Amino acid sequence: MLSAVRDLAPVAQADLGRGVGLDPKDVVGILNDLQSAGLVERAPDPRDRRKNAVTLTDDGARLLVRCEKAAREANDELLAPLSAAERERFMELLARISGVSGVPGGTGGSAGSGGRGGSGDSAVQG
Repeated sequence: MLSAVRDLAPVAQADLGRGVGLDPKDVVGILNDLQSAGLVERAPDPRDRRKNAVTLTDDGARLLVRCEKAAREANDELLAPLSAAERERFMELLARISGVSGVPGGTGGSAGSGGRGGSGDSAVQG
C-alpha cells in the first residue's frame, strides 16, 4: 500500500483502492492504521474537496525505502542459485502467472502496484 501511495500520490482514497484492487472498506482500514502509525496523511483533495487525497509522510517514505531494500536483499538471496538469464525468465513467469505489469518482462494487466509492494522488481515483497 505504501508503494502505491508513493507511486500515485497525491491519490484519492477511492482511486488508490481501485489501483491496488482492494475493497474500499479494506482500504479505509489499512489507511486508518497507516495514518495512526504516522506513515500516510489524508487531507481534502485540492481538486475535489469531497475526496481525501493520500500522501506518504517522511516516516512512511523512509519505511518504504527500508522495506524495498529488505525485499531486494531477500530476492538476491532467494535467486542466488539462478543465472542472470534464469532470473529474468523466472521473473517473466511470475509476472505472467500473477498478472502484474511492471515486472521486467511482465505482460499482466493490473494497474499501479497491484497491492503487491509496488516496484515490481521483487519476487519477495516486504
